[in-house]
Amino acid sequence: MTTIPATPGPATTAPATTDPTPPAPRRRLADRFAGGTGSRWFPYVLVFPLALVLFGYVVQPMFATFAESVGVDGWENYGTFLTGDGVARSALVTSLVISAASVVLCGIVGVAMAFLLKRFSFPGRRLIEAIILVPAALPPLIGAISFQLLYSETGILPRGLQHLFGTAEPVLPFSGIAGVLVVHTFTMYPFFYLSASAALGGMDPSVEEAAYNLGAGRIRVWRTVLLPMLTPALVSASLLVFMTSLASYTAPLLFGVDQTMTMQIYINRTNGDLPMASTYASVLGVVSILFLLGMRWYEGRRSYRSQSKGVAAHRREVTNPLGRWLALVASLLATAVLLAPVATIALVAFSQDGSWTTEVVPAAYTTKNFVTIFSDPDAFEPILNSLQMSLIATVGCVVFGVLVAYAVRRLNFRGRGLLDVAVMLAWALPGTVVAINLISAFSTGNAFSLGQVLIGTFWIMPLAYFVRFLPLVFRSSSATLAQIDPSLEEAARNLGASWWRAFGTVTLRLMLPGVLAGALLAFVHGVGEFVASVLIYTSETAPISVEINNRMYSFEIGTAAAYGMLQVILIFVVMVVSGRLESGRRSTREAAQWTA
Repeated sequence: MTTIPATPGPATTAPATTDPTPPAPRRRLADRFAGGTGSRWFPYVLVFPLALVLFGYVVQPMFATFAESVGVDGWENYGTFLTGDGVARSALVTSLVISAASVVLCGIVGVAMAFLLKRFSFPGRRLIEAIILVPAALPPLIGAISFQLLYSETGILPRGLQHLFGTAEPVLPFSGIAGVLVVHTFTMYPFFYLSASAALGGMDPSVEEAAYNLGAGRIRVWRTVLLPMLTPALVSASLLVFMTSLASYTAPLLFGVDQTMTMQIYINRTNGDLPMASTYASVLGVVSILFLLGMRWYEGRRSYRSQSKGVAAHRREVTNPLGRWLALVASLLATAVLLAPVATIALVAFSQDGSWTTEVVPAAYTTKNFVTIFSDPDAFEPILNSLQMSLIATVGCVVFGVLVAYAVRRLNFRGRGLLDVAVMLAWALPGTVVAINLISAFSTGNAFSLGQVLIGTFWIMPLAYFVRFLPLVFRSSSATLAQIDPSLEEAARNLGASWWRAFGTVTLRLMLPGVLAGALLAFVHGVGEFVASVLIYTSETAPISVEINNRMYSFEIGTAAAYGMLQVILIFVVMVVSGRLESGRRSTREAAQWTA
């Protein structure tokens, strides 16, 4: 093959090529605002609108409530609160006593149940484990109503015992503070049960065995080994129970306990005394926040981590014949007690309105209640309202909850702790306080309402749900994000993806199970929300919970229970779906760990 030599020619200079890469300063400026997480400005660009929303709808309404409480008469309302006729002081003391007693009772029941189910194997254990969380499926209003129908002076159990023993008065009725504590204990012990079960399930038995081998007795082991190891779980559960009890409105309302902070907020708001209602709300908000800070301080005083590398404890079989028989009887009794509230609501849902007077159980039954709530436009409107408002609030919770979780978990910026506290602040505040905050802030137009008055409109209800349940999505998203390796997103960024694309196609997809679980919880809580709704609803925006309350006061108990059954069924469905999402998330995490 002949090679043709290149023809010599005059020397030429190669033409200059145009570099497509922009100058370094311009490139850095583009990256700075195009989504580069390496830029020091990126966290603030992302966080600023989130912080603005939290300030406008969580923090600023708190200041508005305080301003309302001192606006006209200065500090006179607080003087009345401290030195007045004693109603305010009595309400504060009663609320604190009920909350503290609820923590103790729920702790005893929840920890005892967790210890029995995690450490012992006995007949009926699996049955109890299957239904132990049934109380968590009851919305606050429906839970209180079911206990009123069961255990009050006109309830099924006291009347049944009255007929059985032939007494002149109902036997063992619950009323007043005792009734409130029964409701709180039954509906809130799952907080302690879940926390203690998780702690006991992961506790190394060799620690206890070492204590026993050194001669310690059971009481000393409980005091020096088990309880210290359970402290983080107990503190977390105590915080939840105390906050929920302090915010309780439905149980005091139905059992006639007017001397509580939440009831006094409602009474003063209903009577048109918004400054005094704001005073109660401010004091209650301060108490809630102080308790939150105090419990966090107590938990952080010492470390509760075990240094051992043992395995989880195995259940001990109950072999004594008498013990097994007693365990079976106790399991059946516990099953009846746990299912009784739901069964009562289901039974009453099929009763004719006005047919249940002095009988032990309703005398006449019908399916008309369910037909009415779906076929009558006026009866169906609360269902539609609840679904619409909860869906709108849930969408907002997902958008802001995911972004705030990402900012707190993955970005470094000044004020990150404040952003975390601002999100959880609404969770620490009772629903009545949140409602009063929104009333004080949006009774007139301002920048955060675009100059519009929101009180009395449709939009104030979704806003209240958004503020109250944003922490649910935030915490669920944050917990899921903590289990995702940041290197996955970094790999996508190194391959040329922008931050938005890497976040949407990698991080958000991996977060999806946790986000959906939090969104379902926020949605179902919104459908059952009553405490804040009762202070800000209008006749056109009444949700299901308010309609249930109104029907109860109109003696349409059957229709009210039919609404309640819809809520219970919806919550059961959400619990099942959330459980499957959690299982899928656990499987994904285990697969990732195995791959690593």
